[in-house]
Amino acid sequence: MSDTAHIPNEAETRTRWGNFAWTQANAAIADGIIARYPPGRQQSAVMPLLDLAQRQVGAETTTQGWLPVPVIEFVATLLGMPYMRAYEVVTFYTMYNIAPVGRYHVQVCGTTPCLLRGSDDVLAACKNKGLSKGKTTPDGMFTLTEVECLGACANAPMVQINDDNYEDLDYDKTIAVLDALLHDLPTKPGPQIDRQTSCPEGGPTTLKEMAGA
Repeated sequence: MSDTAHIPNEAETRTRWGNFAWTQANAAIADGIIARYPPGRQQSAVMPLLDLAQRQVGAETTTQGWLPVPVIEFVATLLGMPYMRAYEVVTFYTMYNIAPVGRYHVQVCGTTPCLLRGSDDVLAACKNKGLSKGKTTPDGMFTLTEVECLGACANAPMVQINDDNYEDLDYDKTIAVLDALLHDLPTKPGPQIDRQTSCPEGGPTTLKEMAGA
């Protein structure tokens, strides 16, 4: 498929990441994560450890991070579990990247509520800023992925960019967010219209005295 991310050559990947190990700080974090689980249940730590590993790869590459095969193997070995079980976790959840991504991973929700509220306009804005699904821009700044429900249906359409959600988008608001990120300007995650979290647009309409208390 044309929008499938490109996974690097395995030999190159093993050359770069074959000796992956925690940084001193992350080793302490990993120990703390594993300690949350009772003896014999350490494999339950696979998800937070994979996330930690992805973040370390991101810090080393100045990107949002991804999980090369040797890194997944490292986590699996640490937890005493078969590599394939860890790989199944990585490929099931879109929070994990199985191929390199840019500094900002733009994940556009294309599920029905977002589609009905204008996710096509969000994708059009991304396209007109040079983003293509499954690809990273030549400057390494953005990778675009279309994903399924991200759980903010009341504020559709929305995108997740790294750890932040941007909601209540339209074409112009999407352009503004991308431009701000491109130029290292501050952005405001969450709703991009006048509402608090998922409250009605424009503020409360009932119990106003209590809301202002």
